[in-house]
Amino acid sequence: MIRLVAAIATVTLLGACASRKEPPRITAIASAEVLPLALSDDFAFTKVSTFSNDPRDPRTQKPTTSAMIQFERARVNFGAVSGYDRAERYGHYFNVWWKTRKPADVTVRLEYRQENIASHVQAKELHYTAQKGTVESKFTVIGDEYRDDGKITAWRLLLIVDGKIVGLRQSFLWN
Repeated sequence: MIRLVAAIATVTLLGACASRKEPPRITAIASAEVLPLALSDDFAFTKVSTFSNDPRDPRTQKPTTSAMIQFERARVNFGAVSGYDRAERYGHYFNVWWKTRKPADVTVRLEYRQENIASHVQAKELHYTAQKGTVESKFTVIGDEYRDDGKITAWRLLLIVDGKIVGLRQSFLWN
């Protein structure tokens, strides 16, 4: 009985000491390099959800009876106490779901253009190691980025493996 309790305690302690995977962090990159296109059925975007949070824009902040849109607005602005806090949350939010059928080191890249900087392409990346299955990635263009450079006019999402684009999804206006 004592050995069983000791074994359980040991397993519990070892489990608590095991290193956890660090969540991916968004990396802004100076320029988006051109990569070869090698689309694969093993990698795909399954869903892309975009949300614009700017009460000054009448196109995106129309009154609505949709509970889902009302909830998303409330979720994004939750905890913003002052006007400064609310202004820092104005911008674009991207929730991206993608899948891979085999384990791979995957980079998810959001490339986008904003209205105040014309055709200049900006990019953000998330790096994942040994991923398999469905994964959700979140990108934001908020705060000073949004205030200074304006609304996003076009975007595209890339799944990159070994320096090649294996998955692609883009907005209608991306060229």
